[in-house]
Amino acid sequence: SIVIHEVSHGLMADYLGDPTAKLAGRLTLNPLKHLDPIGSILVPLILIISKVGIVFGWAKPVPINPFNLRDKVYGQAKVAIAGPLANILVALVFGLMIRFLPFLSSSQIGENLTIIFSYIVWINLVLAIFNLLPIPPLDGSHILFTFLPERFDNLKIFLVQYQLFILLFFIFFCLHLIIPLVSWIFYLIVGVSFF
Repeated sequence: SIVIHEVSHGLMADYLGDPTAKLAGRLTLNPLKHLDPIGSILVPLILIISKVGIVFGWAKPVPINPFNLRDKVYGQAKVAIAGPLANILVALVFGLMIRFLPFLSSSQIGENLTIIFSYIVWINLVLAIFNLLPIPPLDGSHILFTFLPERFDNLKIFLVQYQLFILLFFIFFCLHLIIPLVSWIFYLIVGVSFF
């Protein structure tokens, strides 16, 4: 899901005139091309070993050169929204399969697939909603900055300057606040609750 998210950024950038991700060989679903040694391996491993109750990580961001984008005004926002939209699309596909394919509940294999598909829906919805938060370096911040008037440049500078602290604070103390929204969207798509 993280790979699909990142590749979607690159595909949108390429569509808008920026071939940077394609030239870097990053428009691939091969997860090895997107591994970030710290964010994909070290941080999740430390969190699992320390048993803090939360595990998170990240992939290597797809390289984008905003100066190559044909749409100079909204190009970065379009590239940013592509990742969360891809996650929502994946959630919709698997969620609608759970909802409308009757064979998924008629056998043990079907029940196991339903569980796997449910996790795919849940994870993709969490990724989409989380990445839409207006906290740098998340996608939501790129969207916010596109539409934020110049008089709010000090806010933009503050968010960028303290992005690590703000993001970590949110992850450790406020992440639970997005769960009701994710649960509601899950219910809308699948027709049943996740928990």
